[in-house]
Amino acid sequence: MESWNPNLKMAERNPDLTLTIQRERSRLLNFIRRRVPDRMDAEDILQDVLYSFIEAFRLPNPVEHASAWLYQVARNRIIDRFRKRREERLGDADGNYDGADTRLDLTLPSADGGPDAQYARQALMQALQQALAELPEAQRAVFIAHEIEGRSFRDLSIEANTSVNTLLARKRYAVIHLRSRLRAAYDELGN
Repeated sequence: MESWNPNLKMAERNPDLTLTIQRERSRLLNFIRRRVPDRMDAEDILQDVLYSFIEAFRLPNPVEHASAWLYQVARNRIIDRFRKRREERLGDADGNYDGADTRLDLTLPSADGGPDAQYARQALMQALQQALAELPEAQRAVFIAHEIEGRSFRDLSIEANTSVNTLLARKRYAVIHLRSRLRAAYDELGN
């Protein structure tokens, strides 16, 4: 009876690993780039996914459906990246528009920056929640879906059967209102 040798098993699977990475790399990068506007961030995510794939390949039970596994891990990494960014800053999540009046750049103090930073962060988040509650439902829904959930205007347009330009206008009005309310909160904290 032949004994199980993990190194031999891994050596047999290495060509499969290399072929899978060669086959999926460019498609996977394109998939990530459609969801992540920054090229460097997309490359980082790709490298992280491929590293995870290689690590998973070393396990005794290999990945069954490599392509599906890679795309699922990529989706999870993209979501993690957006969640991390959302904690730091609200900004353009999908790059589908370009305009100063539709961006809300809210830089929050670090959560671990001491009592003053924690107080400022809490006050700004409370001001943001109050300002969001003041918005008409259509504006609030578009703002939250795009800025916080990271959904594209194209997807929102299809879902709501509304033109992208209408959604952009709603978002623009929401940002104008939020900017004005948050400017007051920033001024109050500065005094």
